[in-house]
Amino acid sequence: MAHGDITHIDIPVGDTDRARTFYSGLFGWDIAEAPGFEGYPMWRAPNQISGGGLAPREEGFTSPRSYVEVDSIEESLAQVEALGGKVLMGRSQISPTSWWAVFEDLDGNRLGLYEGVTTMD
Repeated sequence: MAHGDITHIDIPVGDTDRARTFYSGLFGWDIAEAPGFEGYPMWRAPNQISGGGLAPREEGFTSPRSYVEVDSIEESLAQVEALGGKVLMGRSQISPTSWWAVFEDLDGNRLGLYEGVTTMD
């Protein structure tokens, strides 16, 4: 994926097993937990391109959140602030080769940033 592409969508859920049954039945998504990501099942659409996770619902995370791939999280977060947005969570490591962050735009929408390469196979 390239800078600016939507790379991942997290869906907040209260009951992972119930959500797994619902989404796999509704859309045919392949949903499984990867080693090292227990409690966070990842979904992949039949096109084998679209995907995301079923993440625990918590305060501040009650609506689906899209993640946009960027070349540099630090540079993107600086742009967020320069353009009037708000950094909610700075760069945080996912794996040795990937990171994420969360920001809020001018209308209060919360989006994630993704940088790097994550292999789940």
